[in-house]
Amino acid sequence: MEKSLLLAFLLLHIIPAESGFGVGGGFGVGVHTGGGGGGGVGVGVGDGGGGRAVWIGEGINGQTQPGPSVSNLNKAYTALQAWKSAITDDPLGILRTWVGSNVCAYKGVFCVDSTDPQTEMADPTGPVVAGIDLNHAKLQGTLVQELSLLTDMSILHLNSNRFTGTVPESFKDLPSLTELDLSNNNFCGPFPTTTLLMPNLIYLDIRYNNFTGPIPEDLFNRKLDAIFLNNNNFDGQIPQNLGNSQASVISLANNMLSGDIPFSFGYMGPRLKEILFLNNQLTGCIPEGVGLWQGLQVLDVSVNSLMGHLPDSLSCLGEIEVLNFGHNKLSGILPDMRPQPECSLIPGGNLNCLRMPSTKPLVCGARALAQTTKIKP
Repeated sequence: MEKSLLLAFLLLHIIPAESGFGVGGGFGVGVHTGGGGGGGVGVGVGDGGGGRAVWIGEGINGQTQPGPSVSNLNKAYTALQAWKSAITDDPLGILRTWVGSNVCAYKGVFCVDSTDPQTEMADPTGPVVAGIDLNHAKLQGTLVQELSLLTDMSILHLNSNRFTGTVPESFKDLPSLTELDLSNNNFCGPFPTTTLLMPNLIYLDIRYNNFTGPIPEDLFNRKLDAIFLNNNNFDGQIPQNLGNSQASVISLANNMLSGDIPFSFGYMGPRLKEILFLNNQLTGCIPEGVGLWQGLQVLDVSVNSLMGHLPDSLSCLGEIEVLNFGHNKLSGILPDMRPQPECSLIPGGNLNCLRMPSTKPLVCGARALAQTTKIKP
C-alpha cells in the first residue's frame, strides 16, 4: 500500500499545471492493488471530463490499462466476434476497431452502466452493451445466432447495409430490445416471426428488403408503436385484426397485398396518425368507419383497385393532412358536412386532397356512428 501511495504522490508532481484539465473538469486519482493473485499495483489520473487520462502501473494480472468489467462483457465479446466473422465486406473499415475484449470501444457499439432492476441503482458489475448503430455502414454479411447473447441491448439499427439471409430465431431471446431497424438491406424469406416474440419491441422497421409471403395476424396484436413493412414482396390478404393494432404509424405500401381492406380498419385506436396502403392490389370498398379516427393525419390508398363511393365520414377527419385516393375506381365527392377541403390534383391521379382544414362539426362522430355498426374483429 505504501508503494501505491508513493506512486500517487509522484504522479501529482509529474503532471505540469499548465497541461490544464478544463474549467470545472477537475481530476481524480485512483490507487488500485491487485487481488485474487493478480498482485499488481497501479495509479490512474483522469480529468473528470473524459478528455485525458493517465494510467501507471502493472494493473491487475499484467493489464496496463483498466477496462470495463469482464463479467458483463464476456458474452458481448463472444457475440460481436462471431458476427464479425460473418461479415464478408467492410468497405469503410469499421470493423478494424473491433479488436480486443473492450467491446465498448468498438465503433458502432454503445455501452451504459448497468443497473439493478430491483433497486434501480448502479450495478457494480460494470457496463453493458445497450445499443448497436451501424446505419449506412455498407457492411455485407449475415446476422448470427450469437447476437442473442446481447440481452441488455435495447437498440439495433442496421439501416442501409448489404446484409442477406434471414433473421435468426435466437433473436426471440433479446428481452430488452425496443427498436429493430433492418431496413434497406437484402434480407429474404418469410416475415421474421421471431420479432413477434420480443416482449419489449415497439419499433419494427423491415422495409426495403425481399421478405415474402403473408403478413402474420399476430403482428397487429403486439404493442408496437411503429410498423414499417413497405417495399417488400408480401402477398395475401391484410389480416382481419388490423384494427387491434396500437401503432401510430403503419406502412404496408409497395407490396403485393390483395383482397379487401379489413372492416376493422375503420375502428383503429386514437393513436393512429399515419397509414399507407398505396401500390398494392387491394379491392373492395373503403370502410365507412374511417372517419372515426380523430387524430389521423395521413391516409394513402392510391394505386390499388378500390371501388365504390367515398365514405361520408371522411369529412370528420379533423387533423388530416394528406388524403390520397388516386388511381383507383372510386366514385363520389367529399361530403359537405363541413367547409370543403382545399384540394389539389396530384399529377396522373384524381381525388387527391391535401391540407384539409381542421374545423370539424360536433355532429361528425354521431353521424359516423349512425351510419356504421361496430363489429369486433
